[in-house]
Amino acid sequence: MEKLDANISIKNWDIDDRPREKLLNKGINSLSHAELIAILISSGSQKESAVDLSKRILASVDNNLHELGKLNLADLQKFHGIGEAKAITILSALELGRRRKLSDVINKKTIHSSKDAFELFQPLLGDIAHEEFWVLLLNSANRIIDKVKISQGGISGTVADVRLILQPAILKSASGLIICHNHPSGNTEASNADIKLTEKVRSAAELFSIKFLDHIIVADKKYFSFSDQGV
Repeated sequence: MEKLDANISIKNWDIDDRPREKLLNKGINSLSHAELIAILISSGSQKESAVDLSKRILASVDNNLHELGKLNLADLQKFHGIGEAKAITILSALELGRRRKLSDVINKKTIHSSKDAFELFQPLLGDIAHEEFWVLLLNSANRIIDKVKISQGGISGTVADVRLILQPAILKSASGLIICHNHPSGNTEASNADIKLTEKVRSAAELFSIKFLDHIIVADKKYFSFSDQGV
């Protein structure tokens, strides 16, 4: 069937072309990214359907859901037809996706490699535009005790105090720890400051008989592991 003009209400589309009805009749996997977003925002504008508005939003990030996850409230509201309520709905759905991914990793509970640590922190740090510093606390079997945010900074850096890093490890009787921070620039290379901090934390952890297992730098979908690189 030939598609009707975009400015005609979705209610007037063929029933197989309406996102909600398509979901009910063919299953959620039959829907495109744009159709899923269209269900979230419910309506478009007088000149544009919800589906076409969703396509325009996706086109702005080259149809990449990972890049879509980096947009904030103000970014989404730049699109005509997206007000505060619709922007909040989209952000909420994306956040649920991130939390589901994080929950899947946490449920593994045991850290076997740098990749396991990266997969734990990537949903937390991969999309944000500022630096954050976290510590992952492990027991003697490398099972996760807790993850703790130590500090939050700007685009180019954050302050991480060795005492603040070790404090939760001591209070929670951790046998091992992994530290992690992100590079919003996407550069995985460790800076001199990163290397110096790693050595300070390793030395301090030894004093308390806590195994320092790794320092992970998250850079979008990539990462750098001090342990893997032997730094």
